[in-house]
Formats: sequence, structure tokens, C-alpha cells
Amino acid sequence: MQDFIWLLLPVAAASGWWAANRSARRCQSELQKSNPVYFRGLNHLLNEEPDKAIDVFVEMLEVDSDTVETHLALGNLFRRRGEVDRAIRIHQNLIARPALSREQRAQALLELGKDYMRAGLYDRAENLFRELKDSRMYVDHALRNLLQIYQQERDWEACLKTAEALEDATSEGLAMEKSHYYCELAIKERSLGQPGKAHGHLKKALGVNRACVRANHLMSKFAQEQGDKKAAAKLLRAIVEQDPDYLPEVLTELVQVYKSLGDLSQLGKYLDELVDRYPNRGVELYRAELLKEQEGEDAAAQYLLQHIGKTPSLPGLIRLIELQCRLPEVGSEHLLQGMREHLTRLMAERATYQCAKCGFQAKTLHWQCPSCRTWSSIKRKPLLESET
Repeated sequence: MQDFIWLLLPVAAASGWWAANRSARRCQSELQKSNPVYFRGLNHLLNEEPDKAIDVFVEMLEVDSDTVETHLALGNLFRRRGEVDRAIRIHQNLIARPALSREQRAQALLELGKDYMRAGLYDRAENLFRELKDSRMYVDHALRNLLQIYQQERDWEACLKTAEALEDATSEGLAMEKSHYYCELAIKERSLGQPGKAHGHLKKALGVNRACVRANHLMSKFAQEQGDKKAAAKLLRAIVEQDPDYLPEVLTELVQVYKSLGDLSQLGKYLDELVDRYPNRGVELYRAELLKEQEGEDAAAQYLLQHIGKTPSLPGLIRLIELQCRLPEVGSEHLLQGMREHLTRLMAERATYQCAKCGFQAKTLHWQCPSCRTWSSIKRKPLLESET
């Protein structure tokens, strides 16, 4: 009897396999009849056409409370990949569904607004973010995106209003950003021949942010244009005290203002003070130039030679070579001239400025970083800093 049972076991296994296989084929046939779209998508995958397959699967994915997050994730994926048209289509399809909850519709509106921004359709994006703000849904996200749009469009009045609304909504301080908006308005009014309004905007900039270097710099420029050299000198010195990192940006103007006042003695003392307080900021070059005007090239070369021995810098070395090339006792003029040319080329290729937030490098000063859009984050790199 036991032997007979052992003989039946392979037969039972084979029968089970046959029944299971037949059932699977029946289910597959029924699925193919009821949902041919699925197999169309599967066929795209097998033919290595993933984009077409995704479109098919999105088409067959019903929009309900359980699949909204899936649609949002797909749309965000397309936007990150740069396929903005697909992202817009998915998010528009979501918004058109009446079964969405208020929260889900607001989330879809936010994502669609981001799609429009990515596509450069700022007017459509602005309308959606305004709708979100008015509905009091995702207010902080809507305001931040509106701020980006208005900055891109250089609508500084709208930037100010939006920044103030964002401060109220989040208790976040945006004094730095608002001061730059006022500076932009001041530049605009100045170009329109409205110096009074321009000065008023700069006072407001300093009112919201007393550490706004840009506002003082613009006020010093306006004072110079009006011939008030003493006021300009005072403002430029205030900038140095506000933020020494901007010292190289105002040095030329400082020297010119002092020279126009005829106070070379006071200028020499001030430059000596700056050299001691802020080494390796390029002040020594201006001090050497002043010595050259007052005492000659030999005195300037001696000064730079002593200074480079303490704090070496490429600009200082280049200037020293230039001075020594013209001194009569130097016999290697051609060698020194060649060294000067090579060093000058190296300095010209060097990125002079760097963003403290994202690391973006540039050869000129930007008040707003072109990469991360942060205000006042780009400053001049130290002269001794090596290239990385």
C-alpha cells in the first residue's frame, strides 16, 4: 500500500503543476481582455521604450484618493528630468478631477505652478500661487515662489510686498532681501532723474537693514556726483566698518575721494591703518602707489618688498616686478618682464569672487548669486587663497 502511495506522488505533482499553469493562462487571458492597456505598456517595456510605457501606465492609473500621491510623484519626477510638458499634463489632469479633497487640489496647484515656472510661464505660475495664497493653503510655499517670479521679472515693488507677507506668514526675517529691493528701486529712480526718491529708497534700505553695504555704497556714489566729497568719504569709511570683506570694492573710490580733498597725509595714515587691520586685502598696492607719487618708485618698491616678506600676494609681487623693471640698477629687465606677464595672465584667469553659500565663482561682483539666488553672499576671495 505504501509503495502504491509513493508511485502516486509524482502524478499528483504533475497534475498540480498542470492545473496551476492552466489557471494562470486563464487569468492572463481574462486580464488581457479586460485591460489591454496594461499589456500595451508591458510591450513598450519589453521593447525598451520606457517613456512610452510610463505614458501608458499613467493613462490607466485611475485618479482617486489612493493614487493622488502617485500622480504627484510622477509629475515631480518628470519636472526634475526636464520633461515639463509631461509634468504639466499630469498635474492638470489631477486638478480637473472633482473628487479631490481641498488639500489634494492645493497640492496639485502648487506642483503645477512649479511646472509653469520651470517652463518660463511666469504669468500662469503667478496666478496659481496667488490662488493658493488667497485660499490660505501652502501660503509660505506660494509666497516663496512668487518672490522668485518677481525677482526674475525685476518687479521690486511686488518683491517688497511679497517679502513682507512672507515675514507675517512665517515670522522669518527678510531684512537683507528687502534692503536690496530698496536699492534696486533707488537705482531705477536715479536712472529716471529722481534723486530725491532714490535717496528715500536708500534710507529705507538702511532702515530695514543697518548693515546694508550696498545702500551706503550707492549713497556715496550719489554724494560724489553732487560734489559732496566729505560725505562720500564718510560713507565709504562706514562701509569698511560695516563689512571689511567689501574693502577691496571701495578702495579705489576712497583713494580718489581723499585725493580730491587734497588730504594726502590723512590718506597715507588711513591706508597704513587699513594695512595693519586687514592684511592681504590689496591695500598695500594703494599705499605703494601713494609712496610712488610722494617719494618715487624706489620708495614704493622698498615698501612692497618689505610687505611681501610678511604677507606675500600675487598682485603685490606683480607690482613689485613692474617697479623693479624700471629701476636703473636692475639688469634682468627681460626676465622680470616675462615673469610679470605670466603672473598677470594667472591673475586674470583666477575667479576673484565666490558665493559663501553655494560656492559659485565669478570674476565680477554680483549682489545676488546667479546660482543660488542669495543676496550679498558673493564676496572677494583672499589674495593668498589657492585655486581649488
